[in-house]
Amino acid sequence: MAKDAKASFESNLKRLEQIVAGLEKGDVELEASLKLYEEGATLIESCRRQLAEAETRIEKIRPKGDRLETEPFEPEQ
Repeated sequence: MAKDAKASFESNLKRLEQIVAGLEKGDVELEASLKLYEEGATLIESCRRQLAEAETRIEKIRPKGDRLETEPFEPEQ
């Protein structure tokens, strides 16, 4: 799934939750844990890119006189 460039944010997040749950159990061998960690890091980066892209598509609506205007949304840091 991590290699699928079109994987949805939700499916990536679900897989991340599965990875975390598996690692928290503590019954995964070292090599498998490292592979899961690497997969998780890749999924996190994908989710960050998807969120950044979504932020650029969001516009803020504000009143201007008797009309409404849109302007780029700037998230609080």
